[in-house]
This record gives sequence, C-alpha cells and structure tokens, in this order.
Amino acid sequence: MFGEYALYCQDKVVALVCDDELFVKITPAGKMLVGDRYKEGEAYPGAKPSMLIGAEFLDDHEWLSEVIRATAAALPPPKQKKLRKPRK
Repeated sequence: MFGEYALYCQDKVVALVCDDELFVKITPAGKMLVGDRYKEGEAYPGAKPSMLIGAEFLDDHEWLSEVIRATAAALPPPKQKKLRKPRK
C-alpha cells in the first residue's frame, strides 16, 4: 500500500507515520485541538491531505493522545471486510 506505518485507535486508522513524520487524519475535532500546531501534508504521493504534526510537538504525550482519541471518535466505524469464498 504505502510502505510505512498505520496507527490505529478504536479499530480505526487515525494516523500514518511515513519518513519519520506523523500524519493525522483531518477531522473537525482534531483540527480544533491542534490549532496552529500543524501544516497540511500528504503522507505519500496520492494520499489525502493530513495534519502533519511537527516533531517539536511529539513529546507532548497527553496532548497528542487527546488529538488521536478525538480524531478516532470523529471517524466513521471501519467497514466490515467481505469474506472470500474458498477457491476450488
């Protein structure tokens, strides 16, 4: 897919770590908490825009956890995967 790491919260992909940078999905709740602590960026070519959280904010564990939880709460539930029929 994209060759890096996906971060899950409540069974939802909420962020990607690509090239040692954190890209959090954009939601109104997440943007409200982040304020001006981010710039928009793409985790990989062709990806949807995300909030690129600067390295200077990654050590604020409580704040970052709150952003991740708020983002997860704002995202829709994951789609159920269809079961494949066994091959004959």
